[in-house]
Amino acid sequence: MDMQKQPQRQPQTQHPERCLVVAIRIPVRIFVFLVVLPIRLLWDALAAVARFLGRYVLAPVVRAIGRILHLLLVVPLIWLYRHLLTPLGHALAWLYARVLIPIGHALGWLYARVLTPIGHVLVGLLTPVAKGVAWAFDMLGTALYRTARVLLVLPALALWRWILAPAGRILGIVLKEIGEALGHAWRAAGYVVRAAGRVLGTLFRWIFREPARWVYRTVLTPVGHVVRDLVLHPAAEAARAIGRAVRQARADLRRALFGEPSRPVPVDRREPRGRGTRTLDG
Repeated sequence: MDMQKQPQRQPQTQHPERCLVVAIRIPVRIFVFLVVLPIRLLWDALAAVARFLGRYVLAPVVRAIGRILHLLLVVPLIWLYRHLLTPLGHALAWLYARVLIPIGHALGWLYARVLTPIGHVLVGLLTPVAKGVAWAFDMLGTALYRTARVLLVLPALALWRWILAPAGRILGIVLKEIGEALGHAWRAAGYVVRAAGRVLGTLFRWIFREPARWVYRTVLTPVGHVVRDLVLHPAAEAARAIGRAVRQARADLRRALFGEPSRPVPVDRREPRGRGTRTLDG
């Protein structure tokens, strides 16, 4: 028998912020879903329109604007850099090397040889006065700090600790739940939109596309074959026969009026045989 006593478990108390989270989450998510659903539908429609416009309208416009900007800005800037800024930079470099550096050396000599000794003399005369002024400002600053701490800092700390911090925590919980509800509602609205799209696509296919395909296959195609075989082909044959008859009638009329056309006499164009050569007489 185990003589040691088991420590009794203390009942866990639920934090009040957890109760607030549970009480806020469900109604907030339901309300946000009902608000976000039409917004998601509008967003998907606008996104589709934006993709279409971006692909077929904005992209060509942007390319054209890019070419125009290249011609109006880049090419003039390149010319300006090559023919104006580069010579100006070389001139400034020459000025710096030939003028500014000697002036700088002269000023350095003046500072080291003249101004520094004068400064040491002035510091040795003004140091006690400066220390007294610094001590006075230090005492004044200490007094002002203590007064501001009593009048401003301590009340501000109390206001932050007992009022603003609890209100900020509650507001943070509410904003967090609203944000999570917006995310869940946005995803759920996306599922609803996709499901509605699939349902509308199926209805369109069964109401319009499948009946149209059936009518085309079972009605229009046989009717078209019948019209082709019974109407178009005989009409084409009749037209060709009428054309041949018209041509034959025109030929008969021409022979009746003008007689048979004269046939050209064949000319012997063969070269003479033998060793004799051709002359102008024959």
